[in-house]
Amino acid sequence: MDDHRRVAVVTGATRGIGKGVALALADAGWTIYLTGRTEAGALSLEATAAEVEARGGAAVRCVCDHADDAATRAVFDRVRAEAGRLDLLVNNVFAIPKEPIWGKPFWEQPIAQWDLMHTVGLRSHFVASVCAAPLLLEAPRGLIVNVSSFAGGGYQLNVAYGVGKAGVDRMTRDMAHELRPRGVAAISLWPGIVRTEWVLSQPELPFPTEVTESPEYTGRAVVALADDPDVMERSGTVCVVAELAEAYGFDDVDGTRPPSLRRRSARAKDGV
Repeated sequence: MDDHRRVAVVTGATRGIGKGVALALADAGWTIYLTGRTEAGALSLEATAAEVEARGGAAVRCVCDHADDAATRAVFDRVRAEAGRLDLLVNNVFAIPKEPIWGKPFWEQPIAQWDLMHTVGLRSHFVASVCAAPLLLEAPRGLIVNVSSFAGGGYQLNVAYGVGKAGVDRMTRDMAHELRPRGVAAISLWPGIVRTEWVLSQPELPFPTEVTESPEYTGRAVVALADDPDVMERSGTVCVVAELAEAYGFDDVDGTRPPSLRRRSARAKDGV
C-alpha cells in the first residue's frame, strides 16, 4: 500500500454514480476501497477496479452487502489493517426495487419498497459512517460525502424515495454538528439527472440531453471537495454538483458544464 496516497471508501462502486466517483478519484491518484455485491462480470468490482487502475488509482475490491452490518464493519476493519488511514467516505450505495417506483400512489405500492430503500440508501449510510468515523477522526482532513438527490427537497418518483433522501440530508446535517469540533466534514451531495445505467434503461423518463450529467461529474465534485482546504465551511450543507462545478471550475467529461437543476427550477417558477 502506497503510504502517500489518500484513501477513500466508495460504497456501491460497481456502476452508476459510485463508479463515476471511483474513476474521478483514480484520476486524482487515490487508493479506493470499492464496495459492491457483484465481484465479477460487466458491472462488477472487478470491472471498476480495472478501470481505476488503468487511470492511475489503486483499487481494493470489497464484496459487501450493505444490508449486513457485520460485512460493512469488515470493510473498515480491512481499511485500518491494510491502509492504516481513511480520508474520505462516499456513501453512495442504494437499492433499487424490482417493481417500478413511480406511476402509482404510495398506498398502491409494496410497503417492502420503503424497507428496501431505507435499509440500503439511508441506514446503510449511517452504519458505514459509524464504522468510518474513528478512522476519519485520525485523518488530517476527514470527509464524509453522502450522495443524496433533489428528491430530498421536493417530490420525485415516490413517497418512500423522497423521505429516504430527505433523511440522508438531515442525517448529514446532524453528523456535521457532532463532527465539526473534531475537524471532520459531512456534506450531502445532489447530482442532477445522471446518465446511470438505470436511468438510460428507462424510456419512460426522457430528459433533454443538455440537462443530464455523466456519473464522473459527481466524482469530480467529490474530488474538488476533498481537495478544498476550507471544506469545513460547507459541512452540514446540501451541495449541488453543478453549482460546485461553477465554484471549483471543473467540467463534465465532455467539456460541458450542465446547469444546476435548482437554479433551473427557480427560473421556471419565475417564468424565465
